[in-house]
Amino acid sequence: MIDLHCHILPGLDDGPEHLDGSLEMARRAASDGIRVIVATPHTHNSVYSNPFDDVRRCADTVDEAVRNEGLCTAVRPGLEVHMCAGMVQRLEEGDIGTLNDTGRYMLVEFPFQALPTGYRNELFQLRLKGITPVIAHPERNLVLQNELERVYELVEMGCLLQLTGMSITGELGEEAMVCARELLELRLAHVIASDAHSHENRPPVLSSAVDAATRILKNGSEARDMVSRTPAAIIEGRSVDVPEPLRVVKKGWFARLAKLVG
Repeated sequence: MIDLHCHILPGLDDGPEHLDGSLEMARRAASDGIRVIVATPHTHNSVYSNPFDDVRRCADTVDEAVRNEGLCTAVRPGLEVHMCAGMVQRLEEGDIGTLNDTGRYMLVEFPFQALPTGYRNELFQLRLKGITPVIAHPERNLVLQNELERVYELVEMGCLLQLTGMSITGELGEEAMVCARELLELRLAHVIASDAHSHENRPPVLSSAVDAATRILKNGSEARDMVSRTPAAIIEGRSVDVPEPLRVVKKGWFARLAKLVG
């Protein structure tokens, strides 16, 4: 499995403070069958700012330490870029970067309570640059939970959507779980990642989410693709084939909640 979104680098954000914590996370990931971790520290979220050169160096250091431990899990560089103005310019200046530094895919985070002004234009400019935005944990955004058409719009723009594993299993609350499961059912989600921050409370574990997604999709290979084939294409900078989304008539979180848990 490949974990496309993980806060494993020490001392850069709200992940582990020290290398020992990073190694604990790598051990937990390896025991779950994760063979590649893309390190995605926060940047430009008004709390953390991590230039991509610093992230590359830190990812190389952690990757070497993980290999010295004899673990069969590789660490690759990335960023979780908070939606901000001038993303293409920031990319060209080397301030922000792409997943595994291929220049093809960027992990983009929205605020949890809103969709920021100008987000469509920023995403469109990235697409014009040949970069596919991968929207991090859309199931945890209040607007997207309640306005499903916004999710369809993102996919129609060419964005990919990444669900957090613990949202699917219900460990991040009922609203996130209901939304995540609906996005799976409607084929609006493309990647499952851990968004791990530690080896205990927010661990780098994907197998339980894949099991849950298998039950929801009624298709084990489709669920496994979301932690293997699709993220493999992303970190290699290749094109990704995504399923055609299904359409629903019902709108609104409460109507969908009744459908899913009723």
